Amino acid sequence: MKQLIFIFIILCFITQLNAQPNASPRIIMIGAHPDDCDIDGGGTAALYASLGYAVKFVSVTNGDAGHQSEGGGALAKRRIAEAHEAGKRFGVTYDVLDNHDGELLPTLDVRLQVIRKIREWNADIVMAPRPNDYHPDHRYTGVLVQDAAFMVTVPNVAPDTPPLKKNPVFLYFQDFFQRPNPFRPDIAIDVTSVFDQKIDALEAHQSQVYEWLPWIGGYADQVPKDPAERKKWLATNRAIVITPEVRKSLERWYGKEKAAQVKHAEVFEICEYGKQPSEEDIRKLFPMIKK
Repeated sequence: MKQLIFIFIILCFITQLNAQPNASPRIIMIGAHPDDCDIDGGGTAALYASLGYAVKFVSVTNGDAGHQSEGGGALAKRRIAEAHEAGKRFGVTYDVLDNHDGELLPTLDVRLQVIRKIREWNADIVMAPRPNDYHPDHRYTGVLVQDAAFMVTVPNVAPDTPPLKKNPVFLYFQDFFQRPNPFRPDIAIDVTSVFDQKIDALEAHQSQVYEWLPWIGGYADQVPKDPAERKKWLATNRAIVITPEVRKSLERWYGKEKAAQVKHAEVFEICEYGKQPSEEDIRKLFPMIKK
């Protein structure tokens, strides 16, 4: 009887917590593989963490296929360890779901996994890839998060996890695919001040940034052997050119003078399936934006 009363009190507490607006935004970034969130939103995550805000990275697959000479459980174990180390360097929580890399499908079972993660985190912001990509795991992660966007508020879906009382703002990570429609840079974040931290955290994914991605990309011969030179190379390799469209978005949020000084930015598109934020909402949700 005491156990039932305790469980009831906990459920009431969680429900009350979900019913109240968060004092600080809670952010969950969802990628297909261990390292996806790091690459697409790591700088923004580091900025949030520096302000004391709660950030979670979720990898929908365990990464057990992403290597040229390793695979299966041993590779998954290695990649999970890399993800947790990267999480420490970013200052975020890192979860890796046990779905096979390269075999992800937008099934009901995986959708429920995603819904539960978003609810458990009591998220105000959910970030994920668009369903436009060369990799099926990336595409289907985008579909899974889109499919979860409304359902996170529906009590009879995944009823074992209390539903959110408000729909989060859903955002897409930046990509460069043009069909069926190009990425729209709605929100641009200056991550220049934390770019070195982002590179340091990315370096935790040794199996990816120095082994698999260079090999599959055909530039493995360009990776330096010396550790210090490797890190410099990684910084150059992971620097993204700020396009005129992104610069315009930076000017909107930071003003022309500050925008001109930005060397590194991460950019997000607002998904139409979640809460549609006003400019005032965005400035509250992204407190690092200052003119």
